[in-house]
Amino acid sequence: MAVVSADSPPHPSPPGHVLLAPDRFPGALTAAQAARHLATGLRRARPGVPLVELPVADGGEGTVEAAVAAGWRRVEMEVCGPTGQPVNAHLAVNGRSAVVELAEASGLRRLPDGRPRPLVASSLGTGQMIAQAVRLGARRIVLGLGGGACTDGGAGLVQGLGGRLLDALGKDLPPGGAALRSLHALDLRGLPDMSGIEVVVAGDATAPLLGRGGAAAVDGPRRGATRDEVRLLDAGLRRWADLAEAASRRAARDVPGAGTAGGVAFAALTFLGATIEPGASLMLDLLGFAEKARGAHLVVTGEGSLDTRSLRGTAPIGVARAAARAGAPVVAVAGRRGLTGEQLRKARIQAAYALADIEPDAERRVRLAGPLLEQLTVAIADEWLPLPRT
Repeated sequence: MAVVSADSPPHPSPPGHVLLAPDRFPGALTAAQAARHLATGLRRARPGVPLVELPVADGGEGTVEAAVAAGWRRVEMEVCGPTGQPVNAHLAVNGRSAVVELAEASGLRRLPDGRPRPLVASSLGTGQMIAQAVRLGARRIVLGLGGGACTDGGAGLVQGLGGRLLDALGKDLPPGGAALRSLHALDLRGLPDMSGIEVVVAGDATAPLLGRGGAAAVDGPRRGATRDEVRLLDAGLRRWADLAEAASRRAARDVPGAGTAGGVAFAALTFLGATIEPGASLMLDLLGFAEKARGAHLVVTGEGSLDTRSLRGTAPIGVARAAARAGAPVVAVAGRRGLTGEQLRKARIQAAYALADIEPDAERRVRLAGPLLEQLTVAIADEWLPLPRT
């Protein structure tokens, strides 16, 4: 099996636990399923080694599931999906903290028939979930913004919280980013009291709300918008920003990260007083990774594709850095691998194993991802968990 390695396996050390901390393999396995298959394979290969499963996420799709797997309580509710149809969505609660995930209510996977609706898709259901978290007594809300279907600047989120967006006739604006061009006034009297509630966006603090590198230009095409529709959406977001900033007395359009998730981060910054933190490190802190990595003999992480995009801050890179601080070596598993040994070394990953090394057919890799992960654990065990000498 071809393995890209940054370092040779370390000398055998006293037995310790192996921490299994993969992210999801999109289209094939959730993070929890990936951890389960890794555990199954390692139990078969090294029955005596203690294992700890800790599925991880970076604030994108699977964030709530990762929190639940770490012991948080799952709360189910019916909310509006991105095009208005009711959907059953989940948030996670732990004491007075809550995790809300955009993809749960307003995600691409919630689109009827999977067909993009870039002009009308709304974040309303995500606002409803935040309102529910407040009703449950949450005083700290982590908002994961990956996997969204909307480019509405978070206008729907504000509507879901109880705010009203009105046209020139005083009528409620229809959902979606395109309608924002007709926005005339905001009625925010229905918003819940968020004083004393900390809201943290788990996201990428880069894109602004407007312009060439903004929400419409970057996320619009990903949501299916044409060039003309991108211009229409950007004009609507500009109108939204003018009125939202005037109403909240907060200037957030140019804050790095305000354009995250079609601008939903802008609404969180403007109306919820949110801050933005790198998703991977925020989630690892939330899941108690440092404590679980302490004393680990090995940490195994992974995701669907380990490539240069990963280096910009996906969960496995966050895992590797946090494990290095804990003094534990890290190996990664992936469907496909596109990093050199030097890149792995800089990312604090000692070796990477890919499903593509043992199954070249992409369709079969997806369909058989679980058993293939179990197969990879044989090589991991042989190279990093040597059997004691007799």
